[in-house]
Amino acid sequence: MRKVVFILLFYSCVVSAQHTYSVDTSYTVKSTYDKLIKKFPSITIPVSSKSKNVDPIMDIVYFKKNERTLHIDAFINQAKKKNPAVILIHGGGWRSGNKNQMNLLAQEIASKGYSCFTIEYRLSLEAKYPYGVYDVKNAIKFIKDNAKKFKADPDKIAVLGCSSGGQMAALIGTTNGNSAFDDPLNKSKSTSKVNAIINVDGILAFRHPESSEGDMASFWLGGSYEEKTDNWKQASALNHTDKNTPPILFINSSIPRFHAGRDDMIAILNQYKIYSEVHTIENSPHSFWFFQPWFDETVKYTTQFLDKIFK
Repeated sequence: MRKVVFILLFYSCVVSAQHTYSVDTSYTVKSTYDKLIKKFPSITIPVSSKSKNVDPIMDIVYFKKNERTLHIDAFINQAKKKNPAVILIHGGGWRSGNKNQMNLLAQEIASKGYSCFTIEYRLSLEAKYPYGVYDVKNAIKFIKDNAKKFKADPDKIAVLGCSSGGQMAALIGTTNGNSAFDDPLNKSKSTSKVNAIINVDGILAFRHPESSEGDMASFWLGGSYEEKTDNWKQASALNHTDKNTPPILFINSSIPRFHAGRDDMIAILNQYKIYSEVHTIENSPHSFWFFQPWFDETVKYTTQFLDKIFK
């Protein structure tokens, strides 16, 4: 009996060590579907159509500190020796969601001739800004360090994010070469530079006439605008947009607040003759990328843009 008690106690300690942070599971494809189905009765959840050319590799560890590990899922097109790479960042208000929500999109894009990676990163219940940004940039460096294994071209990297992930993707792309946004503990010789941005309904500025960010942003950024003004400004991709910003694709819903700062960013890009493209999907809700008929449209706009930039 004492042996059984010891085993149970040991097991509970292991579980505790592996999972000592809170997880918000409120943002899922199912919960979003349940919210939207009454207004959009024809929507469906896409069905996976596995491609014979795409090999998935799940739960690859890219970061480890003490008991905490972070993972990526890889979807590698095997038709060529080297593919442009796409990093996919899930949404969920910087607080919820997980990498698995991006796997179907990653698989579809990979089938068109890409190596795609969905990223686990620390959310706001576990770590505040800028640690989630550090995590994604660490993942980019890891992918570059292992580019041959992943059949990825380290000089053709796109970052794609949805909702809060879109905000992060834009910030990661506009801070190319800015060491202040890289994890100071990462000693990789690879850079976190990306060569294209795909922002799917993510804001570009936290404090803007079109923006209405509130509690979720405040929680991630460590306080309200008045309390953490520097964080609110620093985390806004619009404030970093300059001649070094890579080409960017915006795919937006018909809800204006989810593209706050977009037109101002495009005006700056135009000054430097940097390519940008906008597709606003009519009569679409936020989180449209999870559902048909918008899923196929999202894949189409994404791959057309990537082909133009990389191929």
